[in-house]
Amino acid sequence: QVQLVESGGGLVQAGGSLRLSCAANGLTFNNWNMGWFRQTPGKEREFVAHIRWSGDNIYYADSVKGRFTISRDNAKSMLYLQMNRLKPEDTAVYYCATSARIYSSSPYYRDRTKYAFWGQGTQVTVSS
Repeated sequence: QVQLVESGGGLVQAGGSLRLSCAANGLTFNNWNMGWFRQTPGKEREFVAHIRWSGDNIYYADSVKGRFTISRDNAKSMLYLQMNRLKPEDTAVYYCATSARIYSSSPYYRDRTKYAFWGQGTQVTVSS
């Protein structure tokens, strides 16, 4: 049974930093691309960042480029999202997800329907 568990969310002031983690179990981690998405009430889940199974081919949404860094540790089956210079508009529930290797290029990496497994999410709240 595949299980993705996010952690590291919380309340932070604008300009601050958080590091999200996603622990993966029940799958061969380095067979899967990984992504981060986020969602606010009443809105669709939106793409944040993607990292290919091998650790290269990294993509970001324009809204987080230069502030967020996605990384992975295949030996530990862990995915990370370092979030710096946080803004109130970054407030959302953040989800990690897996996609098959073939979906590591445009436009698939930002398409949430190409992600097979999802975590339960972790809340990030940025106060102004």
